[in-house]
Amino acid sequence: MPGRYDRFLILGAVCLAGLVLPLSFTAPPVAIPAIAAELGGSPVALNWMTNAFMLAFGSCLMAAGTLADTYGRKRVFSIGIVAYAIVSLLLALAPSLAVLNGLRIAQGVAAALALAGGNAALSQEFHGPARIRAFSLLGTAFGLGLAFGPSLAGWLVQTQGWRSVFLSSLAIAVLATVFGVPRMRESRDPDAAGLDWRGSLSSTAMLALLTIGVLEAPERGWSDGWVIAALIGSAALLALFVRVETRAARPMLDLSLLKYPRFVGAQLLPIGTGFCYLALIIVLPVRLIGIHGLSALDAGLMMIALSAPMLVVPFLAAVLSHRIAAGTLCAAALLLAAAGLVWLGVEAAAGSVHGLIAPMLLIGAGSAVPWGLMDGLAISVVPKERAGMAAGVFGASRVSGEGIALAITAAALAGLLQLRLSSAIGVDGATLAQAAQRLATGDAARAQALLPQLDAAALVHSYDAAFAWLMYGLAGLTAAIAGVVFALLGDASAHEPAVLAEPARDDRIELADEPAC
Repeated sequence: MPGRYDRFLILGAVCLAGLVLPLSFTAPPVAIPAIAAELGGSPVALNWMTNAFMLAFGSCLMAAGTLADTYGRKRVFSIGIVAYAIVSLLLALAPSLAVLNGLRIAQGVAAALALAGGNAALSQEFHGPARIRAFSLLGTAFGLGLAFGPSLAGWLVQTQGWRSVFLSSLAIAVLATVFGVPRMRESRDPDAAGLDWRGSLSSTAMLALLTIGVLEAPERGWSDGWVIAALIGSAALLALFVRVETRAARPMLDLSLLKYPRFVGAQLLPIGTGFCYLALIIVLPVRLIGIHGLSALDAGLMMIALSAPMLVVPFLAAVLSHRIAAGTLCAAALLLAAAGLVWLGVEAAAGSVHGLIAPMLLIGAGSAVPWGLMDGLAISVVPKERAGMAAGVFGASRVSGEGIALAITAAALAGLLQLRLSSAIGVDGATLAQAAQRLATGDAARAQALLPQLDAAALVHSYDAAFAWLMYGLAGLTAAIAGVVFALLGDASAHEPAVLAEPARDDRIELADEPAC
């Protein structure tokens, strides 16, 4: 049994993993202009630099949780964090955008193994209130990685070049490996029946087709045969996944959990923060750097206004949850973030840059409340012996929901830009769609080359108008999710036990014969 000091180091290592993983999808968008300048690539290919990681990460988390239960939590965490470090090094050496995107898929798979294994390992080392505190710290670390990824990336890109962004991930992963892995105990679920391959493959393919269809739609058009085929295929695979999981003896996703409102409400929280917070972490740096000409460093510093509340608000939310139901807090905070999005849209429509700071602070504060509470709300809804499955289910719904939110946001921005540009010049067509895609990724120079009849000022005005309408749309989605969250979680406390989908038979955890180092 590890001592208190060892458990502290294990928690620190898993929190480091929780810090470095979100850096992997918040930092690269700041580097997109620099990467495009050196490696080139189409707008869709550049978008895949973010979405390839998110897709692989989200679609593999449930399978990674099952592997952790079956083959050992320490083993899966170790393999994941070491592989993550190796792939980060290879990314820093990538010679082309195609190679970089391929490595981002591998990095996403490694990240899924590290997070699922680390979460499951924590659930064995900490119990009762200590477990809630441990997972709250992990959630905070994850939020800090999201929050300060853009500012760190901006400084690195401007001072060391874009490749240093991936080297920073390598350094943090090495620290997590050195300090955490030797002190972990090996544990597994004695009832684990192995990986649900049919469920894993159908869910992964479903998410892949959905993301591909949403990303390709703005350039090809929603009526394009390939886009329609991808979306129909995704729906068919979803039906297949549900069929497979309802018939499996030990399913990767226990669908019976969906009968419990609190479980469903917990899964909606990261989708809400995906639309009101994570989407801005991706699209705001592109607007600030590519459209309004800020340096990567200045844009990163501005993004601190969005991320600074993550340092304080989650802890305040944890204190308030003792007096106010966590579900009520989360719903009210999402409404606050929705109001901030409307304010941000008004400022963006006016072409303001520094006027964005105040609404960014409001959005960050509103997003930080559910961010600090959602892990504690979600972890108590499954039996302890299915810790890996629990980590996989919530992590998969969290990252998959955020990935889909990002894909929808990118597609919506490109579509809104195409509408604005079409009304400005009175024509439509493939060239206009390509120009909208270029402008959506911050490549104003190529967009103007494709549309020489519009000057730079007209392009910026069109972008600001489309961006404003995007903010209004995200505000509506966030407010709708807030209403559903209140209905499902309004009276749920972060510290009260939930109704379990199945009785916790006992705390049987099979420890490996090998001693803890």
